[in-house]
Amino acid sequence: MTKNLKGPFKNILIHSSNDRLGPCEPSLSINPNDTRIMVAASVLNNVYSSSDGGRTWKNSVLSSSHGVYGDPVVRYDSKGNVFYSHLANSKGKAYASVEFLDRIVVQRSSDNGKTWTDGTFPKADHNKDHDKQWKAIHPKTGDIVMTWTEFDVYGSKEKHHTSKILFSISRDQGATWSDAIEISDLRGDCLDDDYTTEGAHPAFGINGEIYVVWSFNQKIWMDVSYDGGKTWGKDVEIAQQPGGWSFDVPGIKRCNGFPVIKIDHSQKSSRGNIYINWADQRNGVHDTDIFLIVSKDSGKTWSDVKKINDDTPGKHQFFSWMDLDQSTGNIYFVFYDRRHTQDENTDVYLAGSFDMGQTFFNVKISDTTFKPVRGVFFGDYNDICAVNGVIRPIWTHADGSVLSVYTAIIDLK
Repeated sequence: MTKNLKGPFKNILIHSSNDRLGPCEPSLSINPNDTRIMVAASVLNNVYSSSDGGRTWKNSVLSSSHGVYGDPVVRYDSKGNVFYSHLANSKGKAYASVEFLDRIVVQRSSDNGKTWTDGTFPKADHNKDHDKQWKAIHPKTGDIVMTWTEFDVYGSKEKHHTSKILFSISRDQGATWSDAIEISDLRGDCLDDDYTTEGAHPAFGINGEIYVVWSFNQKIWMDVSYDGGKTWGKDVEIAQQPGGWSFDVPGIKRCNGFPVIKIDHSQKSSRGNIYINWADQRNGVHDTDIFLIVSKDSGKTWSDVKKINDDTPGKHQFFSWMDLDQSTGNIYFVFYDRRHTQDENTDVYLAGSFDMGQTFFNVKISDTTFKPVRGVFFGDYNDICAVNGVIRPIWTHADGSVLSVYTAIIDLK
C-alpha cells in the first residue's frame, strides 16, 4: 500500500438533512477529462457538483416532467457528458398514481451538472413497476447500456406476479433508447427479497461484449451479449450467495449484497479481467463479509471466492461498492465496517488491490464513528469512483434521524 493510502483522510460533508427520504443512496462520478470536476447525487432528487476535486460542493435539486424519485446513478462518458438515471414519478402522486415507477428516466448534462435535459427513457409501461437501475458507458463509442428489475406488481405475494431483469441501450448519448428486452431466463417473485431477480449491473467488455450480473435465489448470475444487446445467452451461475442478497444487519432498516461488475480496459497486463464484488452472510448472520471473484478468460472460468475485509470473524462489513481505475487496473472498494466497534457503531473503510485481486489492503477512511437507527431509511447502496489516481468514495452517515452524505479526499498523485 502506498503512503498516500495510509490516512488519515479528510472527510468532506456534502449534504445533511433530516428529510424522511434522504439524503442517502449517494452516487458519484469524476469527469475523465478533468479530475477536479465531479458530480454526485442522492435520494430523492439531489445533485451536487464540485470543481475542486470534491473539496467544496454546490447543491441543487434535479427536476423533470417525468418526476425524480430516487435510485440516483450518475456516470460520465469520455466526452464529459454526465448522465443521471433515476426512478419516475411523472404525476407527482407517488403510489397514488399508475404512472409511478412506470419507467427509468435518464437526464444528461453537458456542463458538469449546471443544467440538465428533461430526460429520456425506454418505453414506459404503466402496468409494471421499474426499480434498481444501473448503467455502463462504453469508453470509446459512448453507447449507454442500462439494466433494471421489472416487477409485475411491487410487493405482491401472488405467485403469478413475477420479477425479471430488463435491458436497454442508447447509441446517441441518451437521446433515444431501444425497447427494453428481458434477459433473465429465470423469473423471481415480487417481494423485493432473496427470491426476487434484482441488483442487475452491466459492464462493457474490451471487445464490445456486454456483461450483466445480478442476484437471485442465493446465487450470483451472469449473462452476456456479443451483438450489442440484440441477443443474449443462457444465464450462468458464477457464484453462490449463501443466505441470499437480502440480510439483516443490526441498526439497518434493510441491507443487500447486490453484485457489482467492473472490467479492465487499461493497457496493463490486467486488461480484460472481469471483477465481481458482493456481500453475503456465508460465515454467519453475525458476520457479513465482502467478496470478490476474478475471471481472466472473458468469464469462462472464475477464481476462488476471495474475502476482501481482513478482520477477524464475527463482525459486519456491508454495503460494498467497487470501481476500477482504468489508468492503472487497480481496484477499490468502499464499505461499512464494524470491526473495531460494539453494537451498531459503524465506520467506513476503503479496500483495494494493486495485484488483480490477489491481495487487499484495508484502511479506515471515516473520521467519526456513527450509529444508524433502524427506523430511519438508510438507503440501499453507496458508491466509489477512481480516475487517474483520484479516488472518491461517497457514503451515507447517520446521526439519529439526520442523514448526511460524505466523501473523502484520497489521491495517489
